[in-house]
Amino acid sequence: MSAERRCVVLAVSGSVAVYKACEVASTLVQKGYRVPVALTPSAARLVTPVLFRAITGEAAVVDEFAPDAPAAMTHIALADAADAFLVAPASADILARLALGLANDLVTTTALALRPEAKRLFAPAMNARMLANAVVKRNLEGLRSLGWQAIDPESGHLACGVEGPGRLADPAKIVAAVERALAR
Repeated sequence: MSAERRCVVLAVSGSVAVYKACEVASTLVQKGYRVPVALTPSAARLVTPVLFRAITGEAAVVDEFAPDAPAAMTHIALADAADAFLVAPASADILARLALGLANDLVTTTALALRPEAKRLFAPAMNARMLANAVVKRNLEGLRSLGWQAIDPESGHLACGVEGPGRLADPAKIVAAVERALAR
């Protein structure tokens, strides 16, 4: 199946690295993918859904019950459309909620409703101490054991001012991982 007919649902969580998600979305669109976007409420405090809508030409939704949402079953529509479900950036919070199977926002309900054949990927982004925390490590391993593919974070200068692991992977690396997953 060509990229023009493939759909990558981009799930964006609350992280300062959200600006890189815009580049990921733009690159995927330029490669011919459909890229609807689901944002957590935290992500929407950092970047507006309107920006993603402008970049992708697709819906960018935070609350499926909001007056401007496409339907009250947005999570099902997104899950049905997804050839790949990419969480980038993936904060410690969203990783925990996904690992536990919680369904308390559009991103998590969509993840739970995905078709079995949909590729599931996540790209963590957080403070180095958070990334090293045993609970976060358990959640990362839990997601991997459930078939999720991790796009490992990079080391470097973090928004909190320290150097170390936790930087969201380079957008080109994230896009390449999505394309590899879809090629399988």
